[in-house]
Formats: sequence, structure tokens, C-alpha cells
Amino acid sequence: MSDYHDDLRLAHVLADAADAATMDRFKALDLKVETKPDMTPVSEADKAAEELIRGHLHRARPRDAILGEEYGLEGTGPRRWVIDPIDGTKNYVRGVPVWATLISLMEAGENGFQPVVGVVSAPALSRRWWAAKGSGAYSGRSLTSATRLEVSKVGQISDASFAYSSLTGWEEQGRLDGFLDLSRACWRTRGYGDFWSYMMVAEGAVDMCAEPELSLWDMAATAIVVQEAGGSFTGLDGVPGPGGGNAAASNGLLHDELLGYLNQRY
Repeated sequence: MSDYHDDLRLAHVLADAADAATMDRFKALDLKVETKPDMTPVSEADKAAEELIRGHLHRARPRDAILGEEYGLEGTGPRRWVIDPIDGTKNYVRGVPVWATLISLMEAGENGFQPVVGVVSAPALSRRWWAAKGSGAYSGRSLTSATRLEVSKVGQISDASFAYSSLTGWEEQGRLDGFLDLSRACWRTRGYGDFWSYMMVAEGAVDMCAEPELSLWDMAATAIVVQEAGGSFTGLDGVPGPGGGNAAASNGLLHDELLGYLNQRY
């Protein structure tokens, strides 16, 4: 294990606490849901989970900064925890089990902040994925009961499975034609959406995925899992990492073609 062993163990503790809180309110008939200024939903469970994680971090890593979807940036310094308390809130509030808590530690470097630890925990699916820089990516029920992840070796678009979230964002950005060309060229397309597409790329079950508009907390944890599984994670501009406001992930062999399709008529 790398120098990030203690941070990874802490991220699992944070995920355990968040899982308990979010599962306690999943499918609750009295769940309170509000609409944020960007017209996306936020539930009481989103807020409670982020508050819980922040409280743990204040005690365990008081010098580290925290960036969360619901409460913004707190603190400064070269280490920053990035949190999405519930990735897939629309699924969560409708009782769809495809949602997860995303927890990442990012460190400042020559190319800005980059993820060095990531945990993606989907308790309603009974699944968890994680990675630490230089240590590989894994999936399982715990650190001691895990399977190492490896991306697929599919080398042709015509043999590839492509996952996405929806069509609307591609259309709004003027990228729909390229997206449709890609979907016609692929062997298979499925709209799994959110974190799950990236985790299936890391597992080798899906060969590539992309989303046209995302925030850092949507990508930091998933990016390092894909990268440590041997895949590529970039923005649509091809710049590696989760800082581009959108994402393309693949097994690496297909990455240039994936970007080519999504940018060809843009």
C-alpha cells in the first residue's frame, strides 16, 4: 500500500458513516426534498451525509480543506477532501438504488489539485470501489476483502460498450451529432449514468463512458479509480484528470477515438 494507506482507511470510515445515514432515509415516505438554485434536487439526506463527513474530517484531519457539493469550500492548504454526499440524488429521491457517496482526497501539484485517494460507495447496490495513487483500484466489502480492478482490453469501437447519462446535455452543447455517430459505431450503448458508468469502465464491464457537464465532486473519486484500474480519465478536451467540467473515461485503448467522436462536429 502507498503512503496514502491511512487516508484510504479514513475514507472508508467516512463512507461507512455516510452509508448508514443515507440508507436510513432511503425510500422514507417523509423525506424532505428541496430545489436548489440550479434547479437540481437536494434532500435532507444529502445535507446530513455531508455534515457527518465534515464532522469526522474536522476531528481526524483538522488541517485539511474540505470541498463539498452542499456546503462549498472550507479551509486552505495542499490537501483537500472532495465530497459528493449523494451522487444520483434524482435516483435517490425516486427510490432508484443507483446512487453513491463519493469521497476523494486531492493534493496540490504542478498541474493543480489531483486526486490521490477515492472511495465510491453505493450501499443500495451493496457495492464499493476504491483506489489510492500508485496502489491500484479495488472493489469489495472491505479493505481486506477485495478484488483488484482492471479495465477491458477491447481495442475496436465496433466491439465496444459505451455508457452515458442522458442525451440532453450533449444536445445543449452542440455535441449531439458526434454522440449519435459514436453510438451507431459502438457494439452497445446503455444509459447507466452517474458514478456507475465509470465504475464499470474500471471493472472492464464497460469500455468507455462520457458526460458533457460535471462538477469536481462528481469526478474526483471516480477519476482515480478509473486511472488506477489502468484506464484513461480526461475532460472532453483530452486534459487528464477531473478538472475540466466534463469527463471522458475509457480503457485507454479507445480514448483518442472516443474524444474524436465527441468533438468531431463540435
